[in-house]
Amino acid sequence: QVQLVESGGGLVQAGGSLRLSCAASGRTFSNYKMGWFRQAPGKEREFVAATTTGARTYYADSVKGRFTISRDNAKNTVYLQMNSLKPEDTAVYFCAADPPPYGSIWSISSYNYWGQGTQVTVSS
Repeated sequence: QVQLVESGGGLVQAGGSLRLSCAASGRTFSNYKMGWFRQAPGKEREFVAATTTGARTYYADSVKGRFTISRDNAKNTVYLQMNSLKPEDTAVYFCAADPPPYGSIWSISSYNYWGQGTQVTVSS
């Protein structure tokens, strides 16, 4: 069992930055594919970014060039650095973990474990 706890959300003006963190329990964090998803009010949850065990990274087109996902296996933590934030980035952001055998990078159903979410609000 893996527990994920997100932090770092908040209110920021358009053009600003936030850094989200997701701390994971367990001793096998380095074996997990990690992802960030978000869900805006009235919308479905969507893929934002992911990092594999080999630290390869993947991004949704909507955040490419503005967001950076990274992981620190020594700290059991994955980060999402968000720059040049836009009002349309407003959502609850969720961290998710996918243990082996791995599923699709992009698919919500691939991820077995989820955090409780952290709110990000970008004002115009």
